[in-house]
Amino acid sequence: MIDPVFARSIKLVGFDIDGVMTDGGIYLGDVDGRRLEFKRYDIQDGLGVSLLRRAEVRVAIVTGRISESVTLRARELAVDDVVQGPDGHKLGGFLAILERHSIRPEECAFVGDDFPDLPMLRMVGLPVCVGNAVAEVRRESRVHLTSHGGRGAVREFCELLLKARGAWDAAWQGYVAERSSTMSTAAAER
Repeated sequence: MIDPVFARSIKLVGFDIDGVMTDGGIYLGDVDGRRLEFKRYDIQDGLGVSLLRRAEVRVAIVTGRISESVTLRARELAVDDVVQGPDGHKLGGFLAILERHSIRPEECAFVGDDFPDLPMLRMVGLPVCVGNAVAEVRRESRVHLTSHGGRGAVREFCELLLKARGAWDAAWQGYVAERSSTMSTAAAER
């Protein structure tokens, strides 16, 4: 459970990619000498991110790998900030995001699963781990999600945070209303 007063103080949520927004699997290939990398993303996780943004919570992706797949997914979700650091180095990029937006670490949540996430988890106000996180990450986290990375964990967290903030109903109802009015307009035009 997340304290409602504390939940309303969260200005930014950072998400790892591999093992959090994906199941951790990476598909590598080569086509005509061009390296290709594919990742699987959960559609409900993506909607959770969209609902966070609708509730005016800034969203960041912080990953220790460079991947075009991440760039594409972040663009699809209109993520506010993306850091793709080589070799698992994430902290510098995360701190740059906070500085750029004048956000203090205690005003952030971070969702992680493995050792490269520990620097951020140790500094944020709300450290969160997915259901399949390693034991060391679980020990550092205040919120333990039941869903695994790439299998609904991001959505689970988005719902928990927005419900604690009292913003869940407005977020999902606004999302549905936008799509309902578009459908009604399209139907009326026929």
